[in-house]
Amino acid sequence: MSVVVVVCFALLGAGAVLILARLALGPSLLDRVVATDALLVTIACGIAVYCAVYRDISLEPVLLVVALLAFVGSVSVARYIGGMLVADQPTDADADLTGRAEEAP
Repeated sequence: MSVVVVVCFALLGAGAVLILARLALGPSLLDRVVATDALLVTIACGIAVYCAVYRDISLEPVLLVVALLAFVGSVSVARYIGGMLVADQPTDADADLTGRAEEAP
């Protein structure tokens, strides 16, 4: 059993190191957001493995907070970036909802 635990934690640690490399080297904001989300998921997996192996439920609230933080953070950044993309699109003030421009009298 202890070999499996060591392998699980080693794989999670190696994944976290690779994710931190992507977080540091990511050329765009979206790469960094995905890396942050993946890091939070990896942390949540590590906490879940610890709780399962050592049968310790005292860290379950921490697991819930980390999972909610990952979800809310991803949704918030997606809405922010989506708002930036919508703001960049040109709009026609004279166009109505059907897409036809109003005729001047």
